[in-house]
Amino acid sequence: MSGAIVQKVLLVDDEPDIVELLKYNLEREGYQVFTALNGRDALKAAKLNRPDLIVLDIMMPGMDGVEVCNQLRQQPEFKQTLITFLSARGEDYSQIAGFDAGADDYITKPVRPKVFISKVKALLKRSSSDRPEGQIMESNGIKVDLEKVLVYMGDKEMQLPKKEFELLVLLMSKPGKVFKREEIYNQIWGNELFVGDRTIDVHIRKLREKIGDDRIKTIKGIGYKFDA
Repeated sequence: MSGAIVQKVLLVDDEPDIVELLKYNLEREGYQVFTALNGRDALKAAKLNRPDLIVLDIMMPGMDGVEVCNQLRQQPEFKQTLITFLSARGEDYSQIAGFDAGADDYITKPVRPKVFISKVKALLKRSSSDRPEGQIMESNGIKVDLEKVLVYMGDKEMQLPKKEFELLVLLMSKPGKVFKREEIYNQIWGNELFVGDRTIDVHIRKLREKIGDDRIKTIKGIGYKFDA
């Protein structure tokens, strides 16, 4: 990663052995790594270090990862920060709870270091892809400012979590086009990431809650489209 800006990762897990193992492998790849062993220290470390990616264990004493994610997403400076959960709980309801809290991905333990690193690289690579500067998208009463990463509905201004924003931009890029589920996965989460079957559905539901049910249509068995 020489010659590039060093990207920062915050690892949060109450198991020191896991933290040290993942920290070691991330640092070998050139990332700057910060760590925390509980939720409260994670919030402090996030504010102090402003990481590009936060890896959160879900099951932690005191304040669990879902609560940490919720609190971070409520703060404007962390609306666009990448957050992925790392948890031994792979059930659908745990993943849905994670995505509901605003997570971008969900990694199930145990995870091999090589697989973990590939997921981190994929997440950060997609995050650093350049957006067209100064471009405004507008359709069906919604205006999207790609440079400022803001969404406007009339006089209302919204700053959406990263994946919801990217999903809206994708659908609005071609109003009326039906985007297949596979295409949405590839465009938003990337081929290298293994996300749950309900990931798109959860993000679509959260997006509809904010922009209204009438703008994004479900095409059963195929995917979704944005109505112009």
